[in-house]
Amino acid sequence: MSKEISFTVDAPVGRRIVSVRYERLGAGDPLLLLHGIGHHWQAWRPVLDLLAAERDVVAVDLPGFGASSALPDGMVYDLGTFGPVLGGLCTALGMEKPHVAGNSLGGLLALELGRMGLARSVTALSPAGFWSESERRYAFGALRALRAGARALPVPFIERLSRSAAGRAALAGTIYARPGRRAPEAVVAETLALRGASGFESALAAGRGVLFSDGLPAVPVTIAWGSRDRLLLPRQGVRAKRVLPGARLVRLPGCGHVPMNDDPALVARVILDGSR
Repeated sequence: MSKEISFTVDAPVGRRIVSVRYERLGAGDPLLLLHGIGHHWQAWRPVLDLLAAERDVVAVDLPGFGASSALPDGMVYDLGTFGPVLGGLCTALGMEKPHVAGNSLGGLLALELGRMGLARSVTALSPAGFWSESERRYAFGALRALRAGARALPVPFIERLSRSAAGRAALAGTIYARPGRRAPEAVVAETLALRGASGFESALAAGRGVLFSDGLPAVPVTIAWGSRDRLLLPRQGVRAKRVLPGARLVRLPGCGHVPMNDDPALVARVILDGSR
């Protein structure tokens, strides 16, 4: 059962209280896990036990996603907000300068925490922000289509679809290379998380002009990309390496955009190796 924590963040409109849900397990060096847009902390469940064997792991529902409340009025879903919010979360949880791993939007946020000096290492799995304009438009269109489908389908129909491999492919094939391996109940839960994500439109709009072009301070960085990523194409990993020449670039063979379920052992090893 996930827990909830509330903490205060300085915003342009004054101090605001932010509340998020999170799961915490394991022991060792702290490791913060950040999911992608429209997803929830359970995206990390396939690798949690592997990571928790060596790390104190916190997987968080970003504000406006999963079971976390939306950001308070006056706070926008951009990097300038998420950075301080996640920094405040780490302080509230007693995680001083954790290792940070993120996927998609979460990968971009992990890199932002590294840029701010708030992470001791960064592992970014198919991070946002290294696209060309045409690639961004394609990805945003695909995400909007996924969201529209999640909102249009009746829940009993989603549950029925999830019972077959073909149905799981229809619901989640955009983000997984092997959606048939995803548990039916997990596909239902993440479809409903996408459907109910109050921060989705605002976060997508804020990402329209985002290009990650800053170098990072002396922070170990790993960029990993699934060879079968259909949302953010693998060539974007080469671009990320050009922007961050000191980063380790890792290929994830046979993995899609959300690789944790496609190859849990490989993804866990990449994160653990990157957070030594």
